[in-house]
Amino acid sequence: MIGLAKIAILGSGSWGCALAHTLSKQNTVTIWSFFPEETKSLKTHRENVQFLPGVPLQDNISFTSDLKEAVVGADFVIFAVPSFAIRQTAKSAAEFFLPEQQIAVCVAKGLEEETLFTLSEVIADELPKGSHVCALSGPTHAEEVGKDLPTTIVAACEDEAVSKRVQEAFINEYFRVYTSTDVKGVELGGTVKNIIALCAGISDGCGYGDNTKAALMTRGMHEIAKLGMAMGGKQETFFGLSGMGDLIVTCTSLHSRNRRCGILIGQGMNPEDAMKEVNMVVEGIKCLKAVKKAAEKYQVDMPILEEAYAIVYGGKDPKESALRLMTRDKKAE
Repeated sequence: MIGLAKIAILGSGSWGCALAHTLSKQNTVTIWSFFPEETKSLKTHRENVQFLPGVPLQDNISFTSDLKEAVVGADFVIFAVPSFAIRQTAKSAAEFFLPEQQIAVCVAKGLEEETLFTLSEVIADELPKGSHVCALSGPTHAEEVGKDLPTTIVAACEDEAVSKRVQEAFINEYFRVYTSTDVKGVELGGTVKNIIALCAGISDGCGYGDNTKAALMTRGMHEIAKLGMAMGGKQETFFGLSGMGDLIVTCTSLHSRNRRCGILIGQGMNPEDAMKEVNMVVEGIKCLKAVKKAAEKYQVDMPILEEAYAIVYGGKDPKESALRLMTRDKKAE
């Protein structure tokens, strides 16, 4: 049923376009791009030919580089720009955002280094007072959402009525939406797992096996949950879709840009060149400094994180990092 809701998607990358594809099944959608040339390409080809080729963008999807045109009149405003652009985009959109009529939805993943705010907190900090912000996160590769493969995700807001409105508007037979009130847990699970996925890729690049990856994922989830709970998240959230579910898919799939970047690093490429090779934003590297800062602030021991930081920013040999992790002091699980 077209026209159930009007949705503005701020960001024209793979995830923004995949969401547009699935949400347009029962809503009208506008995609905003910061880049006029990207908007022109989307209008011409009705697909993102660079980052999500082969996924059609239906006739009820419109395109613009005018932020006011995108935001005004929308029921839901989705922030799908990279983490580094979230604050500026929210600041620019604030002029047109009406808190009593619109819901902001954050689908980006990250932690702001200066404030240690989650990205929904960054958006709330810039939008008018009283704005409702919902985080949407889970095991959702854009490539598979764009193919209508069964996918699940979590809509999180402290006001359950808001998350239920997102659930009602976004859910369809291919895209199942659950609700949660643990915004902090949902966002931190989606953020820190990118670092563990980077490490899983490094492990693959080093030639290590499934045993190693299983260890990284399991102990990595332990680190994610420890930090998340220290920052206010609920333990059970980290073993749900937005925690363990997202960790599994990001650590095991070649759709994962974090894993692909890690593989290149494990094979000997320096991190900067690896990111260029992937040619997409690698959030696992982007959020490393912020998560390390958070771990220090909340006094949470995160040895896998420390080794990832040493590899990316200290130039350490990944195999030496693996040896350090394997020879740490003996302890109970």
